[in-house]
Amino acid sequence: MRIYENYSLLRCNTFHLDVKTRWFVEYDNEEDLQKLLRDEYFFSQQFWHIGQGSNLLFLGDFNGIIVHSNIRGIEMVEENDDHLYLKVGAAENWDDFVAFCVKRGWGGIENLSLIPGEVGAAAVQNIGAYGVEAADVIAEVHAYSLKNSEKQIFTNEDCRYAYRHSFFKEPENRGWFYITHVVFRLNKKPVFQLDYGNLRQCLEGKNINLQTVRDTVIEIRKAKLPDPEILGNAGSFFTNPYICLAHYEGLKKRFPEMPHYAVNDEVVKIPAAWLIEQCGLKGASIGGAAVHTQQPLVIVNQDHATANDIVSLAEKIQREVKEKFGVELQPEVNYI
Repeated sequence: MRIYENYSLLRCNTFHLDVKTRWFVEYDNEEDLQKLLRDEYFFSQQFWHIGQGSNLLFLGDFNGIIVHSNIRGIEMVEENDDHLYLKVGAAENWDDFVAFCVKRGWGGIENLSLIPGEVGAAAVQNIGAYGVEAADVIAEVHAYSLKNSEKQIFTNEDCRYAYRHSFFKEPENRGWFYITHVVFRLNKKPVFQLDYGNLRQCLEGKNINLQTVRDTVIEIRKAKLPDPEILGNAGSFFTNPYICLAHYEGLKKRFPEMPHYAVNDEVVKIPAAWLIEQCGLKGASIGGAAVHTQQPLVIVNQDHATANDIVSLAEKIQREVKEKFGVELQPEVNYI
């Protein structure tokens, strides 16, 4: 376990905000984590656990303890004719894990290629793309509860997964469980999910296999999403809103071209990017923060933005979408 004082978080958040934390603690194994959870000083401070910081917005210096896991490793724990189960350390890079599985012919997460972050955060956020969610392949989540310092194993059902939601994001649980490992159930005989967005169209003429699907997803994402290493951002800033059918039908009369995805007989999902673009907000900026010109769902740090610049721009987007469509956008990014 390593402990640093007055530690810069510049490389720990993809918005590239130069903020500091009073203490930064990184643990390498479950034994280290158990020691931390027995420490009286730790619980006397405010604390927050992070992954790679790809879904965070630090509002300023953190006067407390930022915790990071360095638990790594990929272990096969079970196998049958159709599936295999991999126990993966929470600190493993998500896209490296996807590449690892694709290379070995193990299917189920190829559509989630190039999503930034770590495995533990993927299980918390229930990341998703191109018709696939992490919840589709997660069998178990291993975590320690800060409420009693005990290890718990959550089944997929226990995690209460929904769109960009999990048990770990619920208000009474948020920040109170530190994930050590995630067990994934992958397909030995891949079943491809290609009917979301323009994925199938981009695969036309190609030999469809795990690698070509991964390569195509990467090409699509790179074409429309800014590289956070070059232009600071946290990916999709807002979740796609769910609205009732009656609200949707009213909007459809005014905006016949409005795209939508039926969730059930009573609820419809609307792309937040479309709503933002219809408000003429592509390229809009406040201070050093701007709406990305190719993907309006992304707010970028284009010129030494402050956290206040980013928050102000996000609030402007929410306000204008609400005024025009009567739809409330909810941030996917966590404000810390």
